[in-house]
Amino acid sequence: MNITILPQTATLQGLESQGPAARPLTQPPAQFSGIDIDLVGAGGNATGIWESTPGRFARHLPNAEVMHILAGSCTFTPTDGSPQEFHAGDTVFFPAHTTGEWHVHETLRKVYVLMAVPAVAA
Repeated sequence: MNITILPQTATLQGLESQGPAARPLTQPPAQFSGIDIDLVGAGGNATGIWESTPGRFARHLPNAEVMHILAGSCTFTPTDGSPQEFHAGDTVFFPAHTTGEWHVHETLRKVYVLMAVPAVAA
């Protein structure tokens, strides 16, 4: 069994570029970087470290997500909802199909687990 340890994740260097936000709401668009972690036994769930530079962009993931904010701050405004502030040290749980707008105020870094989207019965 291989256990993965990322020491000092909040300041870990060497994140890989993941390009700009897919649905930017500001220019220049926020830039993403991260590390995807292949976790044996996670099924269709995805895990890793993700970082975003400041900017605004739409959330469009169908997945439920658990995240722990390691550094930075942001506001997330759910569609038809009130703005929510997130800061380093916060743990956040997004239900599946949560849509809305991210506004990253200072470079945001998080540990995340994206839950697999259940297959739709035919």
